[in-house]
Amino acid sequence: MQELSMVPRDNILRLKKQKKAIILAHNYQRPEVQDIADYVGDSIELCKKAMEEKEAKTIIFSAVDFMAESASILNPDKKVFLPSPGARCPMAQMLPSEQVKAWKKKYPKAPIVLYVNTLAEAKAECDVCCTSANAVEVIGSLDADTVLFGPDNNLGWYAQRKTGKNIIPIPKKGFCPTHLLFLKEDIELSKQQHPDAVVAVHPECTPDVQAMADFVGSTSQICRYAKQAKAKKYIIATEVGIIHRLQKENPEKTFIIAYDGAICPNMKLNTLERIYLSLKEEKHPITVPNPIAKKARKALENMFSLTP
Repeated sequence: MQELSMVPRDNILRLKKQKKAIILAHNYQRPEVQDIADYVGDSIELCKKAMEEKEAKTIIFSAVDFMAESASILNPDKKVFLPSPGARCPMAQMLPSEQVKAWKKKYPKAPIVLYVNTLAEAKAECDVCCTSANAVEVIGSLDADTVLFGPDNNLGWYAQRKTGKNIIPIPKKGFCPTHLLFLKEDIELSKQQHPDAVVAVHPECTPDVQAMADFVGSTSQICRYAKQAKAKKYIIATEVGIIHRLQKENPEKTFIIAYDGAICPNMKLNTLERIYLSLKEEKHPITVPNPIAKKARKALENMFSLTP
């Protein structure tokens, strides 16, 4: 393990070039991982970047399981690796394919929209996927008054409020454990301490936290908002990893995390050492069985067609 404890950045860059690889890092990754990545963004942004990289043969996806699955589904000609196999999204585990099938039987006429934060087996059972950035647009475009949506109940609440649709959550109380840590009181205290700050909140936060926001949006939307807004100070309610990107892109502005304990342990499992090993030894490949990948890809492509 002595070699691993001293993995220089140059070793990763050299291996990346040799293997024609690209490194994708989600906004919640460790700062040093974001800094070495070719692209930093949300899950679908990163999958699209991978699709555009025609010369790349290998994808190192520094994130969690469902994101690497999506990259594999959308890039079948590339090898995809997840640096840490333990990096699993708890929310995605809340909605196995059997549950989706059961809800489909209960409401056979209602379209099923699944958040991309689901495993491939669940995506394969839905009509269309969505992200936190385009959930309102996707659900609003459907010719149906009632929509089955999962697994994040708070994002479903947000979409229902914005679209006026009757959204049936599947499961009943799906959630992101990290975003659930933000409380209304955190925002209130931050506002008392920083009265000149605006509040930007992720829609996976609870409705009472969302109600206190000046802006509600996905990680990519929060990043764009921070660039375009005139305010100099921002209170942020999403996983702490995004602060690094926000500060890097807006050095003249100040970003305060509403609750500094909002850390996703799964996102933080990916390290430079694990990225190095994944590249060097091609460890932890992500593959999706063809029948599932074909159906899941259709759901993702339906999303792309609705949100060009």
